[in-house]
Parts: sequence; C-alpha cells; structure tokens
Amino acid sequence: MYRFAYPHLLILLVLVAGGAFVAYRRKPAAITFSAASDLRRLAGKGSFFLTKIPLVLRITALILLLLAAARPQKYNVSSEVNTSGVDIILCIDTSGSMRAIDFFIKKERVNRLNAVKHVVHDFITKREHDRIGLIVFGEKAFTQSPLTMDKGLTLNLIDNMELGMAGDNTAIGLAVALGAKRLKNIEAESRVLILLTDGRNNAGGIDPMQAASAAAATGATIYTIGVGGFGPAPVVVDTIFGKRVQQVEMDLDEDTLKKIAEIGRGRDFRASDSQKLEEIYDIIDKLEKTEIKVKQFFNFEELYRYFLFPALLILLLEVLTKSLILRSLP
Repeated sequence: MYRFAYPHLLILLVLVAGGAFVAYRRKPAAITFSAASDLRRLAGKGSFFLTKIPLVLRITALILLLLAAARPQKYNVSSEVNTSGVDIILCIDTSGSMRAIDFFIKKERVNRLNAVKHVVHDFITKREHDRIGLIVFGEKAFTQSPLTMDKGLTLNLIDNMELGMAGDNTAIGLAVALGAKRLKNIEAESRVLILLTDGRNNAGGIDPMQAASAAAATGATIYTIGVGGFGPAPVVVDTIFGKRVQQVEMDLDEDTLKKIAEIGRGRDFRASDSQKLEEIYDIIDKLEKTEIKVKQFFNFEELYRYFLFPALLILLLEVLTKSLILRSLP
C-alpha cells in the first residue's frame, strides 16, 4: 500500500498548474528590429514550441519536487494476536440421507451436503482468529482436521467432503464423543461444538446423551442443527429406468438434538432451507465472539528519492538546454 506522509503539500500542485498555464500563454521577450519579417522566416514554424521546452522541463521538475516533499511511502501492516480466540469443532453429517436435493444455491437445486459446504465455507472465513477442527461422520466418525488456524487447509477439506465418505448410516453419539476428545485438555477462551445432521442415531454404539455430557464436561458449548424440510424430500435414486427423483420420508430426530444442545448449554436449530441455514450460522457466529486483542505494526519505505533525483536531472537538463541549444540574446 502507498501513502503520502504530508498530503497537504499536494495542494501546491494547483498553484504549479496555474503558473504553468500563465507562463505558457506569455509571449516571449521581443526586440526591435527593422526587418522583423525576415527574422520570422529564419525562425521557422516550430520555434514557438521550442522556446517552451525549458518551461515544460521546469514545471515537470517542480511537480516531482513537490511529490518528493510530500514524502511518498510504501507501507505494510502486520498484526500480532494476543489471544487464542475460540476453539470450534464442526461435526458434519455426510451420510446417505444428505443426498436429498431440497436446498437451493442461487436458485439452483443442490443436495443438502453441498448446501452445507457452501454455508460452512463462509462461516469459517469469518472466524479469522479462531482455531477450527473438522469431524465428518456417517456410520463412522473420523477427524478430517484437528484444531488449526490454517483456514486454507480447513476450507480445502470442506470442499472435498463427499456423500457416504464415512458410511451411509448416522453415528451421532460417536461424532460428539470424538469432538469431546478433540476439545479435552486445550487452552482456549471458549470451546464450541457444532453438530449438523439430518438423521437419527442408528450406528456407532455410543449413546448421544453420554457423549454430550462428556463434551459439556470439557467446558464446550454445543449447538445442534437439524437439516431438512418438513415431510418427504426429493432424492435421486437408481431405478431400472435409470436415475429418477423420488419423494423419500426422512427421519430427523429433533428430540435428541434438543437434548444434546440442552446438555451442552447451547441451542438447537432447524434449517429447512439454505437461507435458514445461513441465518443459523450467522447467529452462532455472533453468539461465540471473544474480545481479540490485536497489535498492529506499520513498516514504511521512503520513496521520495524516486521523485527527487529525476527532478534534479530535469533541472540540469533545463539549464543545459537554455545554455547550449536555445540560447537567447541578452
């Protein structure tokens, strides 16, 4: 980035421009001569413009000197964060039911997982000073990313999530238990676990309530998000006639999600469409804020020499031009 340390000096450029206009319009000094018409023929058509070369050089030099006096600077800003912010674990359901195509992004119909990826991407980008970890679950649960400040890594992993990558069933208890393990014994101003699913706990062998209690014991706040509209949802299925869209009844266990959020001293939400999903993550973003202390350091590089030295050379060129090329009578 660039700036002038003394920008008020740039106002003088207006005076320079005005003086240049007056000087350019001023007629050159004249002498009395008995045959002035003969001198006009000797001078040639371009003599008027040649006489203005020293003026142009001087105006250019003055402009460069003014810019140098205003102290142009190139600078950059570095920051030092004095707090660890919030540690956030995202538990995202990638089971088979997330293939339902009842969400829209920019009027284009998409499946639930792609809608979640789109919204979570924006959520992560906003959390500049927080560590974020990612757990994906279906029939199994595994850590895609431990808690990290590397947002590029996390966003890349979000983009690469696929339907069924952890199995087609839903192990809610296993996912929450793994999140509790990741949040245990860490130093942070705040710990948050965000569980997103569109199903019911039917795999994993761990009771969701016990897992929620373990997560709450770490000091974590648990938010739950139930994904999907009300009633059957359109799903692309393979038939003997090829791929067809059929209405399939979904099995979202809202009662369990509410209880998990209560145990985790958080809130439960229902995202029935993309707009609602965005609003939910915005609410969580505002609820989980810590005061970030940031020190900023400014590093400046003076650039005046790039204007001063050319100005001096141009002034020297003006003197040489008037002395050797465009000499005038005394």
